[in-house]
Amino acid sequence: AEEAGEKEPCVLLGQRLGEPGRFAYAALCGISLAWLFPEKEQSSFRTEFIESFVKWLDLPEAVLPAMTAFAGGLGGEGTETFAQILLKDPILRENPVVIIQDLLSFSLRDGYYDARARVLICHITWLLRLPLEELETLEESLLESLKEQKEEESETAEVSRKKKERRKKLKRYLLIGLATVGGGTVIGLTGGLAAPLVAAGAATIIGSAGAAALGSTAGIAVMASLFGAAGAGLTGYKMKKRVGAIEEFEFLPLTEGKQLHITIAITGWLCTGKYGSFTAPWSSMLQSSEQYCLAWESKYLMELGNALDSLLNGFVNMMAQEALKFTVLSGIVTALTWPASLLTVASVIDNPWGVCLHRSAEVGKHLAHILLSRQQGKRPVTLIGFSLGARVIYFCLQEMAQEKDSQGIIEDVVLLGAPVEGEAKYWKAITKVVSGRIINGYCRGDWLLRFVYRTSSVQINVAGLQPVDLHDRRMVNMDLSSVVS
Repeated sequence: AEEAGEKEPCVLLGQRLGEPGRFAYAALCGISLAWLFPEKEQSSFRTEFIESFVKWLDLPEAVLPAMTAFAGGLGGEGTETFAQILLKDPILRENPVVIIQDLLSFSLRDGYYDARARVLICHITWLLRLPLEELETLEESLLESLKEQKEEESETAEVSRKKKERRKKLKRYLLIGLATVGGGTVIGLTGGLAAPLVAAGAATIIGSAGAAALGSTAGIAVMASLFGAAGAGLTGYKMKKRVGAIEEFEFLPLTEGKQLHITIAITGWLCTGKYGSFTAPWSSMLQSSEQYCLAWESKYLMELGNALDSLLNGFVNMMAQEALKFTVLSGIVTALTWPASLLTVASVIDNPWGVCLHRSAEVGKHLAHILLSRQQGKRPVTLIGFSLGARVIYFCLQEMAQEKDSQGIIEDVVLLGAPVEGEAKYWKAITKVVSGRIINGYCRGDWLLRFVYRTSSVQINVAGLQPVDLHDRRMVNMDLSSVVS
């Protein structure tokens, strides 16, 4: 409408689709919701999402029963048909990416980017044969728009402040009538970004009408909610005093920038030399705009890492290779199979390993409450960790599963060599809080992990040593043997 010079209110992009296109669009989302989140616990999310989406698209109420049925698990065989109908709509023929714009705008409307909504958007992107990079670009463009407004808003704040000062000198009573500072245009920084999503900057990203809706005072609250009103977010959180047995807990930034979804990496051990810092293992991780590393219990992780290092060097290392022959190749894993020469140095690692096992569980529980308190804002979080870092994540998810309102926070989880229970029954609760994938990276030939578990009755069920037999579409087992070798 702006391009045509018209003054009539713009219509939301989704509502500009023809009725067949809007029906297919809603049906595609409903069917996808049922496939992605079939659990009974997710029924309210599916229902609320589809009801709101039908209103968003201005579809007649008569179609709601059909959409609810799709979200309930019916009509899955029509996925491809609905996708083709949607792509044939004139609005989408030249640029189908606009449908992802619209779905993103819908998902952000309340200032809460639910992890389940992002998983849904990724799935719809795949169904429409669009590269996932398009979604990443849209999200980044939205934040770039916010950054561009930062200086402008700061200037506005200064002008408003000066006006207030003049008014205060002339007629003090005028201040009584001010509902908000500067009429609602002055707000604090949230997560390092200016919060308002003004229509001028965002129109090119999410459509003029969507920008107008989010550019109001309500839109300011939306963005404040999205990035967390605490200000610095995770970088601003540092444990100021001991929490239980935990002595150290702090988030370190791995990348500079802000994004609508974040990644938290958790290191499993430290040692002198190359891997003496929490950030070192993540230098080759695929870069995205907002990544953090959790620094935790460095004193104990360093002690453990140095103990591991002593086992992997010199004469002890050669004996460890013998242990590999006697245990992994034969398939017999009992304390009797380990060479006496290796068992004599077991005390070097047993004590720090036991201490770190306990502390990693406590750190995981504390991390759960940090995420539940929305220190990161209301954005999806991906967690990745190796060794005891993976154990931190495991206990974080277990703790979150016991709390209310824990769904929609975690998007994906990657656990590499996790020293945790490998039986499926222990993992079932995790599926309640992970919206996307749960990747268990294991290596059957990890003799060192077997060694530290050598006296445990559950050693053959360690997740880092074998697949987790959990029959759930979220669970992905990845054999790391070729990577390790």
